[in-house]
Amino acid sequence: MRLKEGKNNQTYRVQEIDIELNLERRLEALGLTTGSKITILNNDKKGAVTVRFRGTRFAMGRRIADHITVEEAAQ
Repeated sequence: MRLKEGKNNQTYRVQEIDIELNLERRLEALGLTTGSKITILNNDKKGAVTVRFRGTRFAMGRRIADHITVEEAAQ
């Protein structure tokens, strides 16, 4: 499933990031890599998606969130 389809306060594991190379490298530099856990803090289905990974909060646009494939993480 895509990250933008996720629910608030739910933790997911990143399966794939399929976006242009320079943006993918930037996300990797921030710590968002395949296999990392990401928690959705606010996904109001309209604007940016607010997430937490590696202990830091980030807001990303829906276009970016649409190119990140996730699965539910085991708690």
